[in-house]
Amino acid sequence: MSDLQDCSAGGNGFHRLAAPTESDYALRREVMVERQLRRRGIRDERVLAAMLSVPRHEFVPPESAGEAYDDRPLAIGHGQTISQPFMVAAMAEALQLSGSERLLEIGAGSGYQAAVLSLLARQVQTVETQEELALPCRERLQRLGYDNVRVHVGDGTLGWADQAPYEAIVVTAAAPEIPPPLLAQLAEGGRLLLPVGTTEEQQLQRVEKRGAEIVTRALHHCRFVPLIGQYGWKPRGG
Repeated sequence: MSDLQDCSAGGNGFHRLAAPTESDYALRREVMVERQLRRRGIRDERVLAAMLSVPRHEFVPPESAGEAYDDRPLAIGHGQTISQPFMVAAMAEALQLSGSERLLEIGAGSGYQAAVLSLLARQVQTVETQEELALPCRERLQRLGYDNVRVHVGDGTLGWADQAPYEAIVVTAAAPEIPPPLLAQLAEGGRLLLPVGTTEEQQLQRVEKRGAEIVTRALHHCRFVPLIGQYGWKPRGG
């Protein structure tokens, strides 16, 4: 699960290279961070450093590697996408991570956002509905050395109760409403970030748990793929 967020800011300014080197990719990341993130208001230096570090081209299909640092989501198969870099950074910044958190991600996709979050939190549990995405995601994260991420297969709308409570939860697909199990698994003082709305348009919401009070703040208009599950949308044909 990932988003189809459609904020616009232009490409990364590079012509396509037939066979980019690791140095080429590193330069593209620098340009991505400067033009797509810093200039558009991302200020958290830890988030910017994480986005500079994670090789996004490793998380897209080989035929899309040359577009990995463009300012848009990319298809990763099975009807899912890897999120636009700006949205990944904006969500990470909104979580206000200090590095000590136990974090739950709903929608592992290719593992890119989990890799970024793993550099900002103590531990990441990520849940993916589709086994066809979860298994290569697990292998990819292990191969690249993101050892504090655990990938699970399951209904993301139910969260992952075995490791709860979580100081931070992020959902990378659109829900019709906040899934109750996610609120139940959110620690006191924790932050939950998710897009809520219709299947066509949503608002990214930041939810905080303060005792018996749930405080919600709308951040961005966005467009994510639907969150499938018991407290989400029904699968097509279901």
